Amino acid sequence: MPELPDVTVYIEHLERRVRGRPLERVRIAGPSLLRTVDPPLASAQGRRVTGLRRLGKRIAFGLEGDLFLVIHLMVAGRLRWRKGGAAIPRRLGHAAFDFPEGTLLLTEAGTRKRASLHVVQGEAALREHDPGGLEVLEADLPAFRERLLCESHTLKRALTDPRLFSGIGNAYSDEILHAARLSPVRLTGRLGEDEIGRLWRAARETLASWTERLRAEAGEAFPEKVTAFREGMAVHGRFRQPCPACGAPVQRIAYAENETHYCAPCQTGGRLLADRALSRLLRQDWPRTLEELEARRGTLSE
Repeated sequence: MPELPDVTVYIEHLERRVRGRPLERVRIAGPSLLRTVDPPLASAQGRRVTGLRRLGKRIAFGLEGDLFLVIHLMVAGRLRWRKGGAAIPRRLGHAAFDFPEGTLLLTEAGTRKRASLHVVQGEAALREHDPGGLEVLEADLPAFRERLLCESHTLKRALTDPRLFSGIGNAYSDEILHAARLSPVRLTGRLGEDEIGRLWRAARETLASWTERLRAEAGEAFPEKVTAFREGMAVHGRFRQPCPACGAPVQRIAYAENETHYCAPCQTGGRLLADRALSRLLRQDWPRTLEELEARRGTLSE
């Protein structure tokens, strides 16, 4: 899912291309994308773009007359900038937004179509699409501490809850926790003051540095390589690859459709976190340390 750094860079490139330009036409490929009927989508056509903003992981196009188009890319949604009048891709295409200088395509990979488009009138209606998470890059340490401790969750859950923190998802939460040297299953209420400060600094530095990196990677071209698995990440998507800090193999916890990646020596004192599926299968035989895990793998390979 595109997260804060990706969405920020998307918006910066869209600002250069469409701010002040009229939205000439919107073409929708299928019924799953548009989630509202009032105001009608047709009412957006012909209005100039007054600005763009980020609402968590959503992108909001402001149009003349206090009208807004709110796009949520979800997991597999992506934006593509093409020549004017470009056709909507047959298999992956959701919509096309035609502007004088080009066409913005909205695509979504996979069979489960979750991306959404809402048309809303006025700031009050727009605020209903903002989950309300704290903007970490704008927050000082006391504000961050207050939000972190307002509910009892694991750190992974807290960082990825859009009501608590804005724009952080599965990928960058892994990177933040690795940078902070904290376990993803540590409970928020059990953190010391130094650990809260470490997490705050890691969150700000991780989000800022990756935003700068993605800006440099895109350059003047519209960002096309938006992915949750990026070269240069410390742990996310790097299962069994060496941790850049200590060299130990990166571990993971798989649950539902998500995975959490972490380094045991750097984040959990060397303890392996139980993977729900495997720990149910192995029960008492679940290895507790990297040494036990490697020994078990060696036995299985003999």
